[in-house]
Formats: sequence, C-alpha cells, structure tokens
Amino acid sequence: MSAPAAPPGPTLADLAPERRLRRLELTVTRRLDGLLHGQLRGLLPGPGSEIAGSREYRPGEDEVRRMDWAVTARTTVPHVREVDADRELTTWLLVDASPSMEYGTAALDKRELSVAAVAAVGFLTAGAGNRLGAQVLGGDGLRRFPARCGRTHLLSLLRALLHAPRADDPAPATGPAGPDLAAALAAVQRVAVRRGLVVVVSDFLDGLPDDHDATTGWEPALRRLAARHQVLAVEVTDPRELELPDVGLITLADPETGRRREVWTGDPELRRRYASAAAAQRAQVARALRRSGVDHLALRTDRDWTADIVRHVHAQRRLAASAAPRGGVA
Repeated sequence: MSAPAAPPGPTLADLAPERRLRRLELTVTRRLDGLLHGQLRGLLPGPGSEIAGSREYRPGEDEVRRMDWAVTARTTVPHVREVDADRELTTWLLVDASPSMEYGTAALDKRELSVAAVAAVGFLTAGAGNRLGAQVLGGDGLRRFPARCGRTHLLSLLRALLHAPRADDPAPATGPAGPDLAAALAAVQRVAVRRGLVVVVSDFLDGLPDDHDATTGWEPALRRLAARHQVLAVEVTDPRELELPDVGLITLADPETGRRREVWTGDPELRRRYASAAAAQRAQVARALRRSGVDHLALRTDRDWTADIVRHVHAQRRLAASAAPRGGVA
C-alpha cells in the first residue's frame, strides 16, 4: 500500500555511522540485556542442552527424565539436572532492504528500525561459539554475509546495512526484476543447513499470500523454513501506512515502482477506507505468519522498539513455561 512522503526530521541517519553503531550497541547491551536477565537470556526460549548443575526435585513440576540419579544416590534426596541454553547457536538473518523499507514518518524510518532489530538479534544471541549469518534483500539483488562469530563480524554487518545505497527517487524498474521475498527465504533455507534460529526482518508486503490459497506468495517458503528452524518474523511498519492524516492534498508514491497519485486527505470517507484497507492488509500478514508456524514480533517506527522486544520475549517465555510438560514420580 502506498503512503505519503515522509517529512524531514531527526533520525539515526543524522548521526555519523560509527556513532549510530555505538548507540545501537549501548541500547541493546544496557537496556535490553538488563531487562532480559534470568536463566533464559536469548531472544527466544529454547530447550537447552548444557548441564549447569543439579537441584532438589519438585514434585508436580519437574520431569522424571531430568532426574540426576548420581546426585540422588549420593545425597538420598531426589535431584534433577539443570541445563543452560545451547551455546553453539547458528542464527541466520534475512533483512529486507527493498525500497519499501526506506519509508518513515517518525523518529526512525523502516530501514533504520530494521537495522535496530538486527542489532538486537546480534547482540542478544552473541556468545562463545555462536555464529551469525545474513542475507540482505535489496533492489539490486541478494547479498550474503557468511555465518561467523564475534562482535567484529556483527559490527561489519551493521555497518554494511547502514551504508547500503538508498533509492532517493524511486522510478520504474528498467531491467529484470530481482529476487522477491519468497526467493530470498528459499536462499536462506539452502545455506542454513544446520538447525538453528532464523530471523526475517521485513514489512512482508512483497508477495503477500492469498488468504484463500496458501500456496501463493512467501508463505510456502516460510513454512518450509519453519519446519526445520526456529523462525522469528519481525514485521516493521510505519503509522502513516496504517492511516492518513488530514493534511489536504498530498502525493502518494509507490517506492517499488515509482507510481504517484495525488490524494485529497480532507475527505473523511477516503481516510476511513484507507485505514480499513491497511488494517485488513496487516491482518492478512499476521494470518499468513501464524499459518506458517513462526513467532511474530511487530515493530513500529513510532514506538519504543526496545520495549516491544522485551514484551515479546517475556510473552514467549510465559508460553514456553506453560507448554512445558510436567512430570512426577510414580
């Protein structure tokens, strides 16, 4: 859906690239890492595999298969094993850097918010042995960053995203169309051979699936990816994509094709129909993500993205805790 051009205003782009990187790192490590303390420090809860000690068995809460029989025999008190999350995690990112992600009317534009989301994923999943790889879908094709460890690798990825060229004046494509989101998802599946975490950051408007045909758009590729990996879909939106302000005559532009149309926003019926169509479109995205079996994190350029991430992580932890099987001794 098209949207009016964004007014000028201070954003992350007003800072020098190195200052932007430093701000992102401090935001994640100080605010997010402080709020997401506890046993499950990752972006999404996992089953865990590394032994972290033993504690006394709690009847009705602990599974019998986690009994630590050696400690139980030595102490004559039932104990269970405690585990930490698997420390050798491979995370693949698919970052949508197409022209539609360059729009924004708040403190950030959608592309800057997607970089913030990548920073959050990267710093929160960083650890000994953890690797991070990325595929960046731009107007000129798909760019691959191999999966590697370390802060230097993450900073180089963030720097590349911040320095990527922008389409300041969108125009109709003159050459063959590049890969779409469905093709990019298939490319991630080919490189992510080891089971791990896949994070897709996009507005999900490219190739939106049909509610009446689940074989269309990016849904089949996302469903195949979710069958093997834990997948988090980060949906990035801007408030002006959801509703039009009453500001008189404006020009709407499609960032993907360059098509333009003048619209009189003083008409309340037009604004109502725009809001209704936008809400239906976002609901369609949410349904397709739910059918694909992925976790869905919605971020908006006019909201505190760190608070949205914290709420999502806490909600996922509650769901994981409530779904955990309970065991008892016979």
